[in-house]
Amino acid sequence: MIIRVNSRNDSPTESLTQALGRPVNSQEGLTDHALVAHWPGLDSHYTSLYEHHRNWTYADWVEHLAEPTWQLNTADTSEGRRAIWHADVRLHPDDRELTRPEWTEIAHRIARTAGIQHPGDDHGCRWIAVQAQPGRLDLIANLIRPDDTWTAQPHRLFALLAAESRRIEAELGLISPRNGPDPQQPVQQARFAGRRLEAGPADAASQFGVLLRQLAAERTGPLSTVRGLIEHAAHRLDDLPDAYGPDIAHRLEMVASRLYSIQESLESLAATLPPPSQAPLAGPTPHAPTRIVAPGPSGARLSR
Repeated sequence: MIIRVNSRNDSPTESLTQALGRPVNSQEGLTDHALVAHWPGLDSHYTSLYEHHRNWTYADWVEHLAEPTWQLNTADTSEGRRAIWHADVRLHPDDRELTRPEWTEIAHRIARTAGIQHPGDDHGCRWIAVQAQPGRLDLIANLIRPDDTWTAQPHRLFALLAAESRRIEAELGLISPRNGPDPQQPVQQARFAGRRLEAGPADAASQFGVLLRQLAAERTGPLSTVRGLIEHAAHRLDDLPDAYGPDIAHRLEMVASRLYSIQESLESLAATLPPPSQAPLAGPTPHAPTRIVAPGPSGARLSR
């Protein structure tokens, strides 16, 4: 399971669109099945028959999440416009399909770890969790509380989220990204060595092509994940005073740009290698069948 914290935004519109994975009409509703968790104050504050969130449209959800920003009484409008926090949780492609209660449990645990929900606090920041795409959960929050104060997120947020991910994976039996030696690696290496003896150059090239495509993948590749974390750090550092933030933020942006160039280079190299469907295994060259030639004047003989 991988958690990616996106750059903060001034509106939840883009985050909700990403959560649903498609463009939506402003009058379209967000189904109960997709909404798996939310801040505790939602039910207690919106109990009217006509205001119940089960009947809200997409536009209503945008307004609900953005309202604390509009009501913020502060001179720091540049910071106030970037109050929307969005994180997406992605499971391994081979993970089992989770139930709604399991998604709800994951959402609340990630929300507590990220500091956007505290047990017993019904007046905290507004947030919702949307599970509208296979193997993916999106948490969207407004970091401004009703009293116009900002929600304090913990230091070392990424490390805490990663640790919580590992605990959730262990408890729910989910596949974890490799963070150490693979106990099956010797077996896999032996199998690969055996295949190399039988595989021809085209098959080896296709295997390296698959590896390069996995590294360069924009949505699931490790380089993309690292680049996203660096971009987020640069965005946060840019808000610090001149003596600390902007220079480092600019240098981080340059690092992210170089990583993107590396991704493009890997994709370009992968395109020159044959895909697996065009790389049949090369086996031993078959010998021409031996045939017997009828006896001639010189007697019987074998011919190839």
